[in-house]
Amino acid sequence: MKIKLETVEIPLGKMYACATDLGVCMLEFSDRRALETEFKEIIKYYGSEIKHGTNSHIELLKSELKGYFEKKVFNFSVTLHTPGTLFQQKAWEALKLIPYGQTRSYLQQAKILNCPESVRAVANANGKNRVSIIIPCHRVIGEDGSLTGYGGGLQRKRWLLDFESENKGLF
Repeated sequence: MKIKLETVEIPLGKMYACATDLGVCMLEFSDRRALETEFKEIIKYYGSEIKHGTNSHIELLKSELKGYFEKKVFNFSVTLHTPGTLFQQKAWEALKLIPYGQTRSYLQQAKILNCPESVRAVANANGKNRVSIIIPCHRVIGEDGSLTGYGGGLQRKRWLLDFESENKGLF
């Protein structure tokens, strides 16, 4: 299976988008510490090299990201193909249920998954999310309201939360 890679510029900096024929499998900030590990995991999972190029999923992703930052897109429709464990898949699906402009705590997310004792596992699954912004792990905060754990950096997390909070009345 071919893995295409394209650089995407957004107001928060450069990101790398990867997609196969099945959907977007990665959208990460270019300076994320775990980026090389994520590339290796994708290569291993798909058994293919990553090549510069685009496909219909990346083109739709770019269009929807543009709309998001122009305050026109509040929900993404791009097809995702995000390999992970069953628990990670469930955690990522729960992330997609957090409404635009709102936040939840890791404990709330764990309760949604019917695993209130698994806050650390939820946090770990969030950290393994390879599709930033689209799977909105930035919307999860500490129980006390503090910003914690965002692979793109806490400044970007704060920016995204502020951006969405300012615009949630637009839709």
